[in-house]
Amino acid sequence: MDGENGGGPVSAGSTVPTGSVVLAATPIGNTADASQRLRELLGQASIVAAEDTRRLYDLANRLGVRVSGRVVAYHDHNERKQADPLLDEVAAGASVLVVSDAGMPTINDPGLAIVRRAIERGLPVTCAPGPSAVLDALALSGLPTDRFCYEGFLPRKSSERRQYLRTLKAEQRTIVWYESPRRLAESMGDLLQVFGPGRRMALCRELTKTYEQVERGSLQEIYDFVQQNPPRGEIVLVVAGASDQEAAEASPEALTTQELAELALARAQEQGLRVKDAIGQIVGEHPLPDGSLPKRKAVYTAVLELQGKQE
Repeated sequence: MDGENGGGPVSAGSTVPTGSVVLAATPIGNTADASQRLRELLGQASIVAAEDTRRLYDLANRLGVRVSGRVVAYHDHNERKQADPLLDEVAAGASVLVVSDAGMPTINDPGLAIVRRAIERGLPVTCAPGPSAVLDALALSGLPTDRFCYEGFLPRKSSERRQYLRTLKAEQRTIVWYESPRRLAESMGDLLQVFGPGRRMALCRELTKTYEQVERGSLQEIYDFVQQNPPRGEIVLVVAGASDQEAAEASPEALTTQELAELALARAQEQGLRVKDAIGQIVGEHPLPDGSLPKRKAVYTAVLELQGKQE
């Protein structure tokens, strides 16, 4: 097991460790949430690696802090390239502060590359904790918090999103996602289709800001709300985990192509459906363990073989 790698020595009257990387959380909306430690770090760090340098200076101005250290851009497109040069400075005794636009670096924001390289190089890395949209939304949701999982952003494409959601249908922990308001309506539709209308959830938007809003209810109720009131701003979705019964129903052993064909043929005969329509229904109801769907063509071939034997 890796040992704890804390910050470097701290000079008298300062909370800024020398020869160390510090990941610092910044406000997710309300500037008043900035900690005194963040203010001191911004004012005293040797180097500030910021996701957006303009936003960094804007935050510093709102906090009444003068950034005295060197400021460098540190974002998704250059973080791997910048990690070692910044860590060379740390090895020479500098304090490097890493900040994202909002919240904690590495949580859907830059920072992971420098943390990994600092660990590999045996250099100190620590955190100045603070606001977190994930934890805020979880706490406000009213859903169980003793066990939860954070899944980042939902996939952009609907087909990929549905397949991914099917892999989580049996997940019994509370699930937290970020989502873009542009994709929210479609994503809610996919959640409704995969998890069913009764699952409890909360939709949180603009957390800690003036127009903070938390809507709680069933998936069907939140879906209807989104259709009538398209939300704007930053959105976090919190969905209850599956019940024991839901988890058991969602985790059956994968059916063979032959078994799927038999089910499809029986449904076509019982409900007067076209064979292809029956196959589509059966395949959709029996995803594979990885969330993908069985191949319709293979099931169709097996149905034709069954029909040939029945004739």
